[in-house]
Parts: sequence; structure tokens; C-alpha cells
Amino acid sequence: MATTPAAEQTTGPAAEPTGRYEPTVRTVPSRSRERARYDRETVHSILDQAYLCHLGFLRDGAPVVLPTLFGGVGETLYLHGSTGSRPLLAARTTDPGLPVCVTVTHVDGLVLARSAFHHSLNYRSVVVHGTAYQVTDEAERRLALDALVDQVVPGRSADSRPADAKELAATAVIRLDLAEVSAKVRTGGPNDDAEDLTLPYWAGVVPVAPAYGTPEPAADLTPGIPVPDYLAAL
Repeated sequence: MATTPAAEQTTGPAAEPTGRYEPTVRTVPSRSRERARYDRETVHSILDQAYLCHLGFLRDGAPVVLPTLFGGVGETLYLHGSTGSRPLLAARTTDPGLPVCVTVTHVDGLVLARSAFHHSLNYRSVVVHGTAYQVTDEAERRLALDALVDQVVPGRSADSRPADAKELAATAVIRLDLAEVSAKVRTGGPNDDAEDLTLPYWAGVVPVAPAYGTPEPAADLTPGIPVPDYLAAL
């Protein structure tokens, strides 16, 4: 992800990044521990290839999970929403911030085994635990919003009008530092039991990959504006 913002960090400067994230009680899985990854390269590659995450938090004592866009800058994830949205309000009013869990997942294949029990998915996922804080510094807010746009389509923020003062006032941004982080990866074929290998059922992997269609211009697009190279590259 891009470099860490130079804007003021209300929680203090982050520690100098190392090559891996230290495992914690919350980031060590209870099953399939061999699939866990804590190296920064794996974590960031999974985050860099995604733009949709799920944000989990407690509201009135009950768990809530919301799908939302995110943007990454260095060791920070940014999420945005209306200034009236519950998690963003809570991140502002809760001291010392809002405890959250953010997850990102890529599905790479459907793993079909001979037995129903051993069916699975090939996937890459990241789970981030931490405390989210509302971003109040205007320069950091603008950096975060650009990062959100570029996370979806790299290069798009420089090719669109930035938010004006009214739009900024209606938008809240929260920041979650990458400190308590883990990735989990599954690859390969089915793990059928030896006694099932001769059963007359097809077994293997059906690859899954995202696909982009041909860009469709807006009905009111000014004639002659071409599809940008960064968009055609998708």
C-alpha cells in the first residue's frame, strides 16, 4: 500500500514496521494453524487486491457486521461513511475509540471433494483487530478519501473532482492501524480420506477469479471523452 500519511496522527506515531506482525491470542486461529500467515508481504498483497471489507463492532451490546469500502495507506486502513452512521459516530464519541474487527477475503477456487465433509474453498483472507479513531485532520481526511477511490480503481482519484467543503463536512473517516493482524491462506486440491479415493465422484478445484466487463459510458457523458488507460487496463 502507499506510504504512511504525514498528517498528524492523534494516536501517536506508529512503530517502525518490521517484516511481520506479531501473533496474538486473537490472531492465532484455533483450526488449521498451518494456514496462518503473519508476514507483511502476504498481508499487504491480500489487502492491495481488495476494496471491499467487512467491519464488525458492537452496538448496544450486540454484534454488527457491515460491508464497506476501504483504502490502505502504509500501515493504516481508512473507512468512510456518513457523519451520522453509527460506527463512525461511535469512533468519535467512544473513549478511547471504537473496538472493531475488519476482514477481507478473496475466493480463489471451489474445492470439490469426494465426500461432502471435505468440500472447501481456496482462499486468501486478512483479519485486523484494533481500535478505530475518527480522522479530524483535513489533510489526512483528503488523503484517506483519495486512497478509498484509488483502492477501487488505481489512478482514479487524480482523474476526478476532489470533494468540496460541503462534501467533506458530510463525510466521516475512521482510521484503523495495522498492528494486530493475521492472514490465512488455503491452496491445493481436496483432502479426501484414503478410503474414499476410489469412489466414482468427480473431485478437484474449480478456479474462481474476478472479471471486469467493458466499461459502459454514462448516458450524459460528453462525446469524445475516451476510456482512461488505467480503466482499460482492468
